[in-house]
Amino acid sequence: MRLLLVPVIASLVAGSAALAAPCKDAKGKFVKCPPVKAATVRCKGADGKFAKCGTPGAKPA
Repeated sequence: MRLLLVPVIASLVAGSAALAAPCKDAKGKFVKCPPVKAATVRCKGADGKFAKCGTPGAKPA
């Protein structure tokens, strides 16, 4: 049982390190990653069409 757990744990640790790698530029040098832009919230009115979020009856879509 232990022989099966060791490769699984090792692959999880290696995979998480790859996801946390910093960004690279076109030349392959490490640079600071640009900030992630937040998604804009769009709202729909009671009729199902897009509307401003401040209007009465508008809900986030």
